[in-house]
Amino acid sequence: MPRQLPIDLPVIEATGRDAFFVAPANADAVALIDDSGNWPGGRLLLSGPEGSGKSHLAAIWAADTGATALAAEDIASLAPPAPGAALLVEDIHLLMGSRSREEPLFHLLNRAADARARLLLTAREPLPAPVLPDLATRLSATPRARLHAPDDALLTALLVKLFDDRQLAPTPKLIAYLLVHMERSSAAARRTVAALDRHQLATGRKLTRKLAREVLDGEVNSGT
Repeated sequence: MPRQLPIDLPVIEATGRDAFFVAPANADAVALIDDSGNWPGGRLLLSGPEGSGKSHLAAIWAADTGATALAAEDIASLAPPAPGAALLVEDIHLLMGSRSREEPLFHLLNRAADARARLLLTAREPLPAPVLPDLATRLSATPRARLHAPDDALLTALLVKLFDDRQLAPTPKLIAYLLVHMERSSAAARRTVAALDRHQLATGRKLTRKLAREVLDGEVNSGT
């Protein structure tokens, strides 16, 4: 069958609480997120590997609390938080290693504490050590919620969700095949589903274990 040029359509990901599957790999982190009224010092660092669900869980918290959400690179322009405010700052690992990037985060931590604001930070693991000693001290004193590598139950739920986001309907046999043969990480699940979607669109073939094997072999051979 001739290959077709796939149209790069936007993928609308479900990001609400109903689309977040709680499993042993993330249950402790979910419990800490839901208990933000009791965070020591009013702040929490949510960390985990790429694609582990940090942004999804943080977005749930922001929706529940009405928090102001922003990327780490944008905090330099943030006004001092109002008393009792809720703030979400994503991807603070991108700031580490540079005094000029770390200083706005250090000042935000101090201002949030003065305002008794709740502050949720997210970061990819491992988090690089800060250059600023005072920031290192603040972060080491910040409670951390960790998202761990997914178990079978969580990886299954994630695969089903990722396929559903793309309006694809995999068979249980295909999901079982992917669990055994793909890299066991949330990031790999996202790459694999995206690759299957692209390959299916380009070839017009059905979602089968044979197609999955070809896609996974191609990812391994290409070094992805």
